[in-house]
Amino acid sequence: MTTLVTTQTIYDAFIDFVAQGTSPESLTKFQFSEATKEQIDDLVERAKLGDLSPSEKNELEQFLGVEHLIRLAKARAHQYLKSVF
Repeated sequence: MTTLVTTQTIYDAFIDFVAQGTSPESLTKFQFSEATKEQIDDLVERAKLGDLSPSEKNELEQFLGVEHLIRLAKARAHQYLKSVF
């Protein structure tokens, strides 16, 4: 059975991670679940083929926005770690 991963699930996963208390080290290691990664990869591949519905296109844009935010946070954490050590 395939589990649908929604944009809200993506937000919740990252917010829960941060809310549990995080450090720069743990932030640099944060990853989404395999199911989430597979769903995003599927949407990206289907987008390349022009095979997304408007709602799927919106979902992909939301996923990519969250992913971008997380990449920025990870980059900042790496910078912090370099300056401290």
